[in-house]
Amino acid sequence: MVKLVLIRHGQSEWNLKNLFTGWTDVELSEQGVKEAHEAGKLLKEKGYHFDMAFSSVLKRANHTMDYVLEEMGETSIPKFYTWRLNERHYGALQGLNKAESAEKWGAEQVHIWRRSADVPPLPLTRDDPRWPGNQEKYKELIANGEMTIDDCPLTECLIDTANRVKPYFDAHIAPEIKAGKKVLIAAHGNSLRSIVMMLEHLTPEQIISVEIPTGKPLVYELDEKDLTVLNKYYL
Repeated sequence: MVKLVLIRHGQSEWNLKNLFTGWTDVELSEQGVKEAHEAGKLLKEKGYHFDMAFSSVLKRANHTMDYVLEEMGETSIPKFYTWRLNERHYGALQGLNKAESAEKWGAEQVHIWRRSADVPPLPLTRDDPRWPGNQEKYKELIANGEMTIDDCPLTECLIDTANRVKPYFDAHIAPEIKAGKKVLIAAHGNSLRSIVMMLEHLTPEQIISVEIPTGKPLVYELDEKDLTVLNKYYL
């Protein structure tokens, strides 16, 4: 048996403002910083150790990972960053207030965009500054061969997010877990739900009701041969 720990980033500044965040690179709020430090203290208290950590390329998840490892005294372990663990891209909703969006398009439509597994929000256009292809971070990743211009989403539903998370998980994370490595993944609500869906073999209809709170370590006890879930719990 091997343990995998998932942690959703602490509360962000835009969570606090009730804005659709997605790939927008915002900082943790003061509360989010506190949540991350408390998670690290709890993991240390419970005797956890990590051999490596994975995160997105968004600083709210990166800083959560950093604060957790700082509290555990494990800042020197290998860390890996990938756009494939980014939050779901909310398309034209990104940066908008959730309540104002409901007034504009109707509460039912916004609820469908937020909670259905296969209906993406309205897409951006490629001339929109919110499109990742127009942002320096992703231009560098494209130049480095880590992604292509076509990987930059105009919008995403949960299934789209899961489809980009799965290849990375299968190729880079699962082999480490099967080798007995203790892995931490610090990411986002929807990229982590994508992993939960894979591990627990949930249907799209089942995953939409799964909520992952910010800053709470979620532990999976897995059979290291085939990653069968033996147990799961929050610390």
